[in-house]
Amino acid sequence: MKVGILTSGGDCQALNATMRGLAKTLYRQSKDIEIIGFLKGYKGLMLGQYKKMKEEDFEDILNLGGTILGTSRCPFKKMRVIEDGFDKVEAMKKTYNKLKLDCLVVLGGNGSLKSANMLAQEGLNVIGLPKTIDNDTWGTDYTFGFQSAVNVASQYLDEIQTTAESHDRIFVVEIMGHRVGHICLASGLASGADVILLPEIPYDIKGIVKAIKERQKKGQNYAVIACAEGAISKEDSLLTKKKYKAKVASRNGMSVAYEVAKELEGYFDNEIRVSLAGHVQRGGQPSSYDRLMATRFGIEGARLVLNQDFGKLVVLDKTEVKAIPLAQSAGKLKYVDPEGEVVTGAKLMGVSFG
Repeated sequence: MKVGILTSGGDCQALNATMRGLAKTLYRQSKDIEIIGFLKGYKGLMLGQYKKMKEEDFEDILNLGGTILGTSRCPFKKMRVIEDGFDKVEAMKKTYNKLKLDCLVVLGGNGSLKSANMLAQEGLNVIGLPKTIDNDTWGTDYTFGFQSAVNVASQYLDEIQTTAESHDRIFVVEIMGHRVGHICLASGLASGADVILLPEIPYDIKGIVKAIKERQKKGQNYAVIACAEGAISKEDSLLTKKKYKAKVASRNGMSVAYEVAKELEGYFDNEIRVSLAGHVQRGGQPSSYDRLMATRFGIEGARLVLNQDFGKLVVLDKTEVKAIPLAQSAGKLKYVDPEGEVVTGAKLMGVSFG
């Protein structure tokens, strides 16, 4: 059996651990397994750039961050766009058929899984493994990489708090999350952030001001605001999609965190700073929990391969790792529930969401 593997989209800490779980199970359970690793994600599949993997390639990578195959971003919306006469979809199908693959395993997030579903609809045997630090893939309670990113963001917020307290500063800390706020919510709560701003809950600057002033009345003359990249004000949430995109573009690459900080300057004498947790949230070693979950996801992916149960996405349903139809998840996002237990509980404790 010949199995192709690729890692697509933004990197995360548990990609290698997942491939290890998949490969070790395949090699152990079948004597007739050949694994082809495509380099740099879908680009490798398009251009026929690959490596014939050996069993030893998957040793000693459980705690290794990044991806041994490399990755790249190939937006789903451009997959069917023919550029300079190059048909990406046909090129991928040609490589798949030329190598006589029995299936393709895609480790990717939402866009990558939409492309995987597209290839399945084109007749390829595809299995998806949910990779994204954002934990926003619909149909699964967990995506590998999330806990590692939360750990990094939480530590960053912890360390910002000590300097904020020492200098009576107000810090607006940008946390990854353009469209969903799972990382910001989890790390904000885990680090005791005073205010948490999420894309799913439009904020009012006066609500933020009120929360900080209440702290100051209690003698706490500093504050830490965990602000997701995609946080949005109530005013901006009323804009048309076109006008909002224009406003974001006018920020010249700076996130809403700078806007929040600028507005707060009119209400406080404190020094107000913006700090970015940045790409370290994707980097470094995977957490022990991510290593465990990645291994379980990989094993389940191998089961699907061996059973020739294609067109599926491996998911976590409460505590059970299982599979659902890939088409059932493709194109959907799992958002933070503004009325859910986590948010409502945080509010009861006094956390402000603006």
